[in-house]
Amino acid sequence: MSDYIVSARKYRPTTFESVVGQKALTETLRNAIRQGHLAHAYLFCGPRGVGKTTCARIFAKTINCLHPTDSHDACNECESCVAFNEQRSFNIHELDAASNNSVEDIRTLIQEVRIPPQVGKYSVYIIDEVHMLSQGAFNALLKTLEEPPSYAVFILATTEKHKVLPTILSRCQVYDFQRITVMDMVHHLEYVAKTESISAEQEALRVVAEKADGGMRDALSIFDQLVAFCGNTITYAQAIEVLNVLDTDYYFRLTDDALNHNISDALLLLNEVLQRGFDAGHFVIGMMQHLRNVLVSKDPQTLPLLETSQAEQQHYANQAQRCEAQWLFRALDILNTLDINYRTAKNKRLTIELALVKLCAPTSAPTSTSTSSISESPKAPSSSPSPSPSPSTSTSPSPSASTSPSPSPSPLPSLPSLKPKPSTSTLSESPKAPSTSSTTSPFTLDQLSSAWVGLRKDFPKEERLQMMLTDYQPQITGENMLTLTLTNSWQKDEFARFGKQIMDKIRHELHNDLIKLQVVVEEYTAKQEAYTSAEKYKLLAEQNALLAEMRDALNLQLE
Repeated sequence: MSDYIVSARKYRPTTFESVVGQKALTETLRNAIRQGHLAHAYLFCGPRGVGKTTCARIFAKTINCLHPTDSHDACNECESCVAFNEQRSFNIHELDAASNNSVEDIRTLIQEVRIPPQVGKYSVYIIDEVHMLSQGAFNALLKTLEEPPSYAVFILATTEKHKVLPTILSRCQVYDFQRITVMDMVHHLEYVAKTESISAEQEALRVVAEKADGGMRDALSIFDQLVAFCGNTITYAQAIEVLNVLDTDYYFRLTDDALNHNISDALLLLNEVLQRGFDAGHFVIGMMQHLRNVLVSKDPQTLPLLETSQAEQQHYANQAQRCEAQWLFRALDILNTLDINYRTAKNKRLTIELALVKLCAPTSAPTSTSTSSISESPKAPSSSPSPSPSPSTSTSPSPSASTSPSPSPSPLPSLPSLKPKPSTSTLSESPKAPSTSSTTSPFTLDQLSSAWVGLRKDFPKEERLQMMLTDYQPQITGENMLTLTLTNSWQKDEFARFGKQIMDKIRHELHNDLIKLQVVVEEYTAKQEAYTSAEKYKLLAEQNALLAEMRDALNLQLE
């Protein structure tokens, strides 16, 4: 039989220093040993594969060492350490609570506790998966756990802390193990690969670390699987093929398609992903994570939040420069709604395709609008009163002036559309003629978006206004002219309250005193159909006056 040992066992830590990702916790245990402040019961809890049982064994070995080092680690040379390393120590007892969870098993353990250690100072009892103990077993353990002999130390390990009785928790020192970060895993896997003379790309090891989901044992098992497939050279392409992981390039491509409003390429990309056998739900979640990473990459200060390599961070930063923050908010909202609806949708593929169409579609301008100006240009320094605003400053086309093709004849023509007359209330003064002291610096849409989003911090107590500043953004529709599209007149009145302050801050941020802002309120056009006999007769009589004369001449009545 081969002498091969899996990496999870071969590289299992034997000292506190070699434990990965739990520095604060291991330092606490080491200080307790150094100061001689040992508790009689410990509870190690956390996800799988983060080092709970490993730390329990290191702790048990160290406190029984007869000749500890200056750093208070086990010497590995004394009789107690050698017995532990050869797995024949009678001072350290391990119990698997998953298979020994009855009252009789705990009673046997209590009988063993009465026997003092023959070599070393302490008898250590490690109970793994302690949450699997039955109610009676927990109760049988309570008294001994609270008042054990001076030489007995209990270390309980569990992945489900909430299932442990509160009476047990109150008798233990609780240590919460955290998930191991991706970069900590990558560094440890690089050490293992170097020790085994294996060449591995960092991107490939990052895929392994992400697949392990915070567990070092899982990461080492996946690493062994890659070595079995790739040999002594592990590449990124081989890693995503073996682990069936979707390449991040798909997410970058889909984001570019959405920015370019390329719907057909986005749908073809989704089809390619599905044909390769990837789960559509995982693809949606991965796309949401990708857009989150792009949003984080827009600010250099938050760029370190990405647990990726330097090259990957630069890739995210480059794409973030092409994405406006407002577009990212909208895209994340679309995908979040898709994630919620996907679970209950019967046609799941169609649900995803509709979301991709929304993601790629450009923002359309309203077809029927009423406008009002809230722009106000700064006054020239003069003592004379300002003139009244010109009525032609802000106008909107009259509905009657627009031309439309003649409707095709039909047996039941519609009644004329009932459309409210557009309101033209002026919310702030119209701009004055530019003075010699005015600044007229040009600005881009990105600069406008940045200045607009920055308005939220100037109105910290106006929650409704902050919400509108987030949901709506003006567009540049002419030289020094901005157009803001709202959905109802209430929102227009809310903006009117702060119109002067908003325009002052926008002009100041963009260094342009001639900027004007025009509010556009979308209107709903209700089209009435001719249903009753009276309505049909009225419509036909308006189109042909002879019909009314014929009705009078023949003395006809409507049914």
